[in-house]
Amino acid sequence: MRVLLIEDDPAFSVPLAADLRGAGYIVDTAADGEQGEFLGAVEQYDAAILDLGLPKLAGLDVLKCWRDAGNAMPVIVLTARDAWHEKVDGFKTGADDYVCKPFHTQELLARLQAVLKRVHHLNQTKLNVFGVELDEDEQTATVAGGEAQPLTAIEFRLLRYFMLNAGKVLSKAQLGEHVYSESAEPDSNVLEVYVKRLRKIVGNDLIHTRRGQGYLFGVKP
Repeated sequence: MRVLLIEDDPAFSVPLAADLRGAGYIVDTAADGEQGEFLGAVEQYDAAILDLGLPKLAGLDVLKCWRDAGNAMPVIVLTARDAWHEKVDGFKTGADDYVCKPFHTQELLARLQAVLKRVHHLNQTKLNVFGVELDEDEQTATVAGGEAQPLTAIEFRLLRYFMLNAGKVLSKAQLGEHVYSESAEPDSNVLEVYVKRLRKIVGNDLIHTRRGQGYLFGVKP
C-alpha cells in the first residue's frame, strides 16, 4: 500500500515515515502543501496523511483541491490544534479521519488500517478474506485457522494489496506501484517469484493469473 505523508517538520516526518515503512507501507513525503497537492493529484496513493499547518498551501486547501477534482483518496488529517471547529472544518472538506498531535504511532497505524478497510468495504477487526487472515501487526498469514506463517516485507505488502482488492484484476504495473518503493522497483520477473511464494502459503487456487492482464485474488466461480 502506497501512502503520501505531507508534513513540513522533518523532526516529525522522518521518524513517522520510518514507522510507516516498518508497518509495511510504501511512503512518499512532501514538505509543503504545493508539492503535496501535486503528488496527490498525479500519483496513485492508497491514502494520505496530511498536516494542516503547511507552508505554501494550507492543509485544508490541499484537501479541498483534491476533493474538488474528484480525488476520493482516503485522507487522515494531522494537526497540533485540537479545537473542535477545526475538526468540523476538516470533515466538511472531506477528511476521512482526524488525529491530533501529539499521538502514539500505533494510534495512527490503527486508524490508517481502519480507514483502508472501510474504503474497501471490509467491516472486520482483522483482515480476513477467503479463509486467509492477515495479522498486520505481526505481518503473518494464517490459512483456514492453521499455523501463522511469517511473511517477508514484500510478501506482506503484496498479500495485503491482493486481499484489500479481492475479486479485482490487478496488473503487474499496478501491483508494482503499490508494493515496491521507487528505489527497489523490480524487473517483470521478480513479481512472478513473489506471487509463486504467496501461492505456497495461501494455496494455488486463490491467486489466479489472467494472461495479458495480471492477477486476481479470489475463489473461482
